Amino acid sequence: MSNALQNFQRLQSSLNQVILGQESLIERLLIVLLADGHLLVEGAPGLAKTRAIKALGNKIEGDFQRIQFTPDLLPADVTGTDIYRPQEGSFKFQAGPVFHNLVLADEINRAPAKVQSALLEAMGERQVTVGGKTYMLPDLFLVMATQNPIEQEGTYPLPEAQLDRFLLHVFIDYPSVENELKIMRLVHKEAMNGNHTEKEKNTVVSNDSDENYDVQNILAKDIFKARNEVLEIYMAEEIERYLVEIIAATRTPERYSDELARLITWGASPRGSLALDRCSRARAWLRERDFVTPEDIQELAADVLRHRIIESYEAESDGLTPDDVINKILAKIPVP
Repeated sequence: MSNALQNFQRLQSSLNQVILGQESLIERLLIVLLADGHLLVEGAPGLAKTRAIKALGNKIEGDFQRIQFTPDLLPADVTGTDIYRPQEGSFKFQAGPVFHNLVLADEINRAPAKVQSALLEAMGERQVTVGGKTYMLPDLFLVMATQNPIEQEGTYPLPEAQLDRFLLHVFIDYPSVENELKIMRLVHKEAMNGNHTEKEKNTVVSNDSDENYDVQNILAKDIFKARNEVLEIYMAEEIERYLVEIIAATRTPERYSDELARLITWGASPRGSLALDRCSRARAWLRERDFVTPEDIQELAADVLRHRIIESYEAESDGLTPDDVINKILAKIPVP
């Protein structure tokens, strides 16, 4: 086991002690970090979406910034703008909050299209252009955007072309009764320890024992090393074909069954296959394997594809969700 993998496994264990009952979200967050992409998280308020990425920011070498998206937000509030300096008689660029390593775009669908586009351009190009000048974003750059599925009034849904910029689209649900009990006890313990030093606050205590999970910050160079190891994960030719067949079934569903042809209007772009490839390798690496299995692909298919396919009216009228359609695709493609 490499040092990079040991560091990430300790990081995962530490985050799971802080964000109780959201193991899948933590794994997806690390997968996106390893695959050098961005994450869209959809879930009700209070499910630790903000806490998750803040906790990650506390454990890696990098800075964290939260942007609260609102209808009156301007693109310059995200990217930055040129500020006139009277004493110098010139303009100077003042960087916006997007110039951080970890950026939380909270309730991204509450801002108008211009603001969404400003962020998504930065995500895709890893740069910002203001006043004819281009400014590069940090090499380590991850955006986690959130959406609230409950309130739709006063929102601006992201178009499909912009959704495609996100590597994964993850749904999170309420914790179980047992996990909610653990959350309540953990928050109570943190409140009681509120007068501790900053170092003590960053030491997370397990609910089940007195063992400390004090994880040293992972350096940026270690993250880049881990990404290189992920790229070296082996994917057999038949697994590659299996992956591509799943993506192809979203574009030409009539080749696979009349039912799929009736349910899908538009399929995934090549970004879908690239995302599923990188994420499957990252999942295999996190699970201490040097090869990708069909299970890796099946486990991540919904998160990769649910925001990249468009259901037909017939599918919606039948009450089928994108996940239902993706499960039907997986059932049609022979597993190698």
